[in-house]
Amino acid sequence: MHIKLHRSGPRTYVRIVEAYRDAGRVKHRTLATLGRAEDIAPEQVDALISGLLRVTGRADEVGVDRTIAVAPALEFGPSSLLTALWVELGLDASLRHLLRSSRRQFDVVAMLRVMVLHRLCDPDSKLGVLRWLQLARVPGIDPQTVTHQRLLRAMDALSDAGDRLQDALATMLRPMLDVALSIVFYDLTTIRVHGEGDVDDDLRAHGHSKDVLGSARQCVLGLIQTADGLPIAFEVFAGNVSEAKTLIPMLERTRKRFAIERVIVVADRGLVNLDNMTELESLGLEFILAVPARRYSELIEQFATMTFPEDQASIQEHAWQSRRLIIAHDPERATTQHQARKKRIAEIEVEGQRIADKLNAQDAGKSARGRRASDRGAFIRFSKMVADEGLSRILKADLRADLFSFECDDEALREAERCDGKLVLVSNVAELAAEQIVERYKSLADIERGFRVLKSDIEIAPMYHRLPDRIRAHAAICFMALLLHRVMRMRLREANAETSPERALHALKAVQWFHVKVGRTVKTGITALSKEQQKIYQQLKLPLPDKAAV
Repeated sequence: MHIKLHRSGPRTYVRIVEAYRDAGRVKHRTLATLGRAEDIAPEQVDALISGLLRVTGRADEVGVDRTIAVAPALEFGPSSLLTALWVELGLDASLRHLLRSSRRQFDVVAMLRVMVLHRLCDPDSKLGVLRWLQLARVPGIDPQTVTHQRLLRAMDALSDAGDRLQDALATMLRPMLDVALSIVFYDLTTIRVHGEGDVDDDLRAHGHSKDVLGSARQCVLGLIQTADGLPIAFEVFAGNVSEAKTLIPMLERTRKRFAIERVIVVADRGLVNLDNMTELESLGLEFILAVPARRYSELIEQFATMTFPEDQASIQEHAWQSRRLIIAHDPERATTQHQARKKRIAEIEVEGQRIADKLNAQDAGKSARGRRASDRGAFIRFSKMVADEGLSRILKADLRADLFSFECDDEALREAERCDGKLVLVSNVAELAAEQIVERYKSLADIERGFRVLKSDIEIAPMYHRLPDRIRAHAAICFMALLLHRVMRMRLREANAETSPERALHALKAVQWFHVKVGRTVKTGITALSKEQQKIYQQLKLPLPDKAAV
């Protein structure tokens, strides 16, 4: 039954028409004619509607407000997925057990979850969390309960847990590890920290920053990952700590927490010295460590007796310091390093000769534009230029001479060229072939990608905290965010998915939470998931969001 307009000459009539089927054909018949359209007044329409509602028993709907009000939609997909992963991994249960307290008047674990998810969805400062909650909805979180003060108090609660936090995380992660054989990768990165003044036990110290390639106020983050890229432990050190001094203490603590039967440590050049190797062996640990060959003259001398194919990559094994010495030679990389060094040396020699010519011209009484040069200033400028390019062993200026001059040390140049294209590893692992040891070390690049995730996607730096406890808490929050990211990556790889965690979260941004008011009726829910979005949940082995529980 429906309303139909019927034209007859210049007039239009309003009819109530019913459709029916006759011998398989659809026909229409007029039930009533309401009159000419131009003669029907609005009050007559209202009276007709009211009458029909009374007849059907819906008289209470007369005069009902049907005004529609739609609130701005909020991003829901990423926070929903990450919350499901947070709960499934056991982070929620572990933190609630660890931080249970009857004194707090707010949900500290909820505040921590908001901060961890924020690092992955829209990283910013703690005040940025509040801005993010104006544009996104987190399952189970009332944004009115989230305040800047509560976020800081939650960080303090996390910091008060101390080593118990790492113990709780270890208990949660232990079932995911292979206790019979575990290869762990260890590396450090510098984290810039803002803030003036000094505090007790200050972690902020001036050191060589990897971010600004110079001195900066910073702290240092140590991170241990498994061969699958799963982060299992972290620690924050003072910004001026020596890298080598962090390795043994952190490994000992990690080994005790995870009760690992066997550990093979893979670490980079900055973490290695002969004392470290000896101490690792005394603790019963095995290692694959990269050696900066230029630091050890006996290695360079040993290279002089070796020959490597010029047209193909090769691996050789020798004995050194009663340990296995593996040298992987890459001729293409050797050529690239040789040409780059040759170019840098040529450019510096040209600049050095220009400086010398200017000084000679001054001595001959010829004036030149600019400030008058001095031999002492030339020495200092040239030495800095050489040091910045890492060529101090090859290009040398005699600082004790009266007149500026420099020379190229040909023997030092030959020693540097012998090291071109060579990856030098020292190991005490007996059963792995040399090729396997090289492959294990090259996997260390994966932990560097973990640091890039921390710095680019999670934006751990720069930190805007000055208190040591707050700095450690911030690092813990970022560590848990990295843990979620890595588990996502592992599951996507297992599913042979072509997407990355970043792309998966971006695709889910289109899933929105809505709030609609029709008269007095309020409707909330989430937009329908596309097939692509449903597939992401399937690949990550997580349940689809429950629309009723939103």
